[in-house]
Amino acid sequence: MKFPKFRARRLRTSEGLRRMVREARLSIDSLIMPYFVVHGRGVRREAKSMPGIFHFSIDTLIEEVKEAKTLGIPAILLFGIPKAKDDLGSESYAKDGIIQMAVAEIKAHVPDMVVITDTCLCEYTTSGHCGIVRNGKVINDESLELLAKIALSQAASGADMVAPSDMMDGRIGAIRKALDEANFSETAIMSYSAKYASSFYSPFREAADCAPRFSDRSSYQLDVANSDEALREIRLDIEEGADIVMVKPALAYLDLIFRAKEETGYPVAAYSVSGEYSMIKAASSLRFLDEKRIVLEILTCIKRAGADIIITYFAKDVAKWHAFN
Repeated sequence: MKFPKFRARRLRTSEGLRRMVREARLSIDSLIMPYFVVHGRGVRREAKSMPGIFHFSIDTLIEEVKEAKTLGIPAILLFGIPKAKDDLGSESYAKDGIIQMAVAEIKAHVPDMVVITDTCLCEYTTSGHCGIVRNGKVINDESLELLAKIALSQAASGADMVAPSDMMDGRIGAIRKALDEANFSETAIMSYSAKYASSFYSPFREAADCAPRFSDRSSYQLDVANSDEALREIRLDIEEGADIVMVKPALAYLDLIFRAKEETGYPVAAYSVSGEYSMIKAASSLRFLDEKRIVLEILTCIKRAGADIIITYFAKDVAKWHAFN
């Protein structure tokens, strides 16, 4: 069919028609809201690098999570900031660790909220790396034991899902085995399967105080130039027992989100990371962009690329806008 018999604009002439033929639909059901939790009471401290995002103590976090639940957000992702760091990141798996205490309290007060926990060492170690460091190198196999220990402690505290973000080889298999042997077979795993060595993480690293103290994370996070390698990582994690696979960051990696969904058929999460958030905040504060319009456009495009789930710091804002057609 050709013009003038076929006129593509016919179905764009009104909002009602556009809604009827819309292909990608953004839904609150797809959103996960990340939170930073710290020790203390009455803490609600804005992160310098991420305007509008706060460090919460457990008591103030409970009120935040209640609001998120009221808005219809189905899940949250927790990042912990410890009292003290050490070489083994021991607070990450302690019974009285900040994440373990936060999960227990959230489950006591907002039991229907899906609680996902970041399962990693970088916030807790003196090195700022995601695994055990020996002689200036991140050691893979020793780190697996600790990661499994972290996951077990988080599951025991009531986490519905653990989210290993370390990118150590074999960690999904190690965590799945440990969870199953400890009767946590229903605890799900959302794996940071394709986590790139990206410059988009800088605001998060300031907010979570987890920048590496030497070198960078290129020896275990993916090269930004590679997509076939990322698909190999995703398939390995599926084989080892991941329930959801993740691509991180999201906006500059839409091609990989598409490939992950098309080539595996697995549930795919995309993390719209701190750099994406802070860029939008900076540009909108200078009135270079309309924040609401650009956020909805970006998240819709992430959804269009194939993401089933989107982790975004704008989740509460989007829910408040009720902007779903």
